[in-house]
Amino acid sequence: MVRHAKLWAVLPFALTAILAVCTAVMPPNFALAAVSDIVTALLLLSALFAFGANARHSKGRTRWFWILQSGGWALWFADQMVWVVWDLILQKKVPSMYPADALLFLAVAPMIAGVLLRPHRQPSERSSRLGALDFFLLLLWWIYIYVAFVTCWQYASPNEEAYNRNFDVFSAVGTLLLTFVLVAFWRESSGAWKKLYAAFCGAVVLNGITFYLLNLQIERNTYYTGSWYDTPYALSFAVFTVVALMGRDLSSTPESALAETYHSWMANLAMMSVLSLPIIALSALLNPRMPHAAMYFRVAASLVTMFGMALLLFIQHYRLNTELRRTNVVLEEASLTDPLTGLRNRRYFSATIDADVLQTLRSHSDGRDAHTRDLVFYLIDADNFKDVNDRYGHDVGDKVLIEMARRLSSSIRHSDVLVRWGGEEFLIVSRYTDRNEAELLAQRVLAAVADTPFVVGPAGETMHRTCSMGWAAFPWFPENARVVSYEEVLTLADRGLNRAKQAGRNRAVGMTPASGKQPCTVIEGLHSAGLKVDVLAVAGPAPTS
Repeated sequence: MVRHAKLWAVLPFALTAILAVCTAVMPPNFALAAVSDIVTALLLLSALFAFGANARHSKGRTRWFWILQSGGWALWFADQMVWVVWDLILQKKVPSMYPADALLFLAVAPMIAGVLLRPHRQPSERSSRLGALDFFLLLLWWIYIYVAFVTCWQYASPNEEAYNRNFDVFSAVGTLLLTFVLVAFWRESSGAWKKLYAAFCGAVVLNGITFYLLNLQIERNTYYTGSWYDTPYALSFAVFTVVALMGRDLSSTPESALAETYHSWMANLAMMSVLSLPIIALSALLNPRMPHAAMYFRVAASLVTMFGMALLLFIQHYRLNTELRRTNVVLEEASLTDPLTGLRNRRYFSATIDADVLQTLRSHSDGRDAHTRDLVFYLIDADNFKDVNDRYGHDVGDKVLIEMARRLSSSIRHSDVLVRWGGEEFLIVSRYTDRNEAELLAQRVLAAVADTPFVVGPAGETMHRTCSMGWAAFPWFPENARVVSYEEVLTLADRGLNRAKQAGRNRAVGMTPASGKQPCTVIEGLHSAGLKVDVLAVAGPAPTS
């Protein structure tokens, strides 16, 4: 492969040398024109294949860079084939203001677009989606410039002098723009990409200078195919082949934090191109020296391009709104999720509890099935969790919390909500349930935590852990659901948790309204008259050694 690449790099220069010899020794005739046209076509074909081959071995933004470069070379090759037809088949001089000139002018557009992709940087998904439309806006604007300022004098109001002047000016602008972008990216890149940009820039400058000199002779009617102007022009194409061969196996690196600045700059440039359209149209209307046909043509071109750009802006606006909605969903989800365990957090509880409470109150007021109308709060605390952090470190403590969250999640129903309440505390909001079955869930949770030891070390070291729980059901009084708020019920569950810990841990304590069948406990500070409470204790399984 390396040998083939070296041979490929030498052949274009060999063809250029052949052209130089023929130019020096042969008089201006059909044979010299044939050598010049065929050599130039082969050099363009070499560059086209070299850039296209790179696209096959790359991916992502880098592949699009090579594809766009190939697109530019395809246009350039097509323009050269027009010269071959006129010089060798028709054996006539190419007419001035010929339509094929557009191919040569527009060839630089995909080249610039490809470089503006910043192929040395791997884009984020967002920049890939939104940045593409900015490139299409700039590409459409470049086509519009040719139509409004060059084609205008070709068809609407034929004027060879104005045509040649505008063609030369905007061709030079395209070359300078491509050179400027390459220099900018040369400064920010490194390694093989830096060398590629330097060689690419050198080839563009050489091609721009030789094209200007050659085109100047064409406009002065002193040029003939095979003149010495063709040799340096052909040499620039040989250099482009080497540039393409230098880019083989190049890959992009992730975008840096400065990428957003670049994308903002690109978006601003695209917007400036949109705003330039009415200014160009207005200047044509206010120019008294401009022929009416040319004026109407330029204004019409501006209006058509405005509609095209408006469509692209509409698509971009739609994508921006979609991106904004997606980002808001991600941010909202992140704000409602505990980053360590992946469980819901207290913010989520605060955002959803009112709806759960209203649903429960409606279920009770409508007399729905008693097995699905209650809301039960379970507060859970990992027993002696500080000992885990002190003995094994916070990393192991985090792993224990994550595993505990997983076990708690496996113990509840899909309709229940598990919340990381804070530190080593968790809250289960059991919805659409029956308070008389609350003890069953408490037993499942105690068993899920205590039955299986926790792995705490890389060598498989394990430890047994337990938890303590307190629970209470809302509404507190089923027959008078609004008397006690859910905040008071949640506090009662917390009091139950405290009793479980005071009683020796590894147990669950339920707080229920006093039934009068057993001695009750009065909880002060929650209600104006205090609340009489029955306390139900459930012991957890004893840890196995």
